[in-house]
Amino acid sequence: MSLKQRIRNKEAIKIASGVPFGCTQDEMAAVLSRDDYALIGADHQHAAADELQLVAYCKMAAELGVGVQLRIKHTRHAYLIGNLLDLGPLAIVVPQVEKVETVDEAVDAFYYPQSGKRSWGPSNGYGIQRSLGRLEYAEWWNNNGILILQIESVDAVINVRKLAKPGVDMVTFGANDLNFSIESYPRSPFKNLQECIEHVQAQLEDTHVKVGAGHTPTGYL
Repeated sequence: MSLKQRIRNKEAIKIASGVPFGCTQDEMAAVLSRDDYALIGADHQHAAADELQLVAYCKMAAELGVGVQLRIKHTRHAYLIGNLLDLGPLAIVVPQVEKVETVDEAVDAFYYPQSGKRSWGPSNGYGIQRSLGRLEYAEWWNNNGILILQIESVDAVINVRKLAKPGVDMVTFGANDLNFSIESYPRSPFKNLQECIEHVQAQLEDTHVKVGAGHTPTGYL
């Protein structure tokens, strides 16, 4: 069973953190040996981004039998998801999602036709070494790539059912930014982070979208 299907079945998965760009394969393997990790979490939102390092990083991870989960630089960079996927990640996290339009743009950039509008050219794309043709790889990717939204505001919590559109596999939380939002929201319907999580879980219980168990995109999901 693919990792995407396991997520949609709402199984618990573990994501490794603390594996920096520029590490050696032995260093990456040492981190992965500590637990049964399904993905390695890489963060471009709050860290330096180097595309060549990302290609090398994803190749090392693939050789060790895991995919890379990449959090992109900014919500408004959703249109760049296809380009970033061509560099090797298996999963994408879109931070600070609040608008349905952002989700639509992310889905279009993430999936190949006819599920999306991603442009062809995955020279370093995850799984491309399977030597599949264009249509075969596109179908394989659409059935295996993992798209994650990060919920980080009261508005996103309130509207999460609208954000959990076809093509979204998981939502997770950004605890610190969500706490900022709760503190600044006039008459917030949620007193704290836990109430936000419980609301999201209730709203998505009968959907295909998994709710991450942790307060960040890495760790235990």
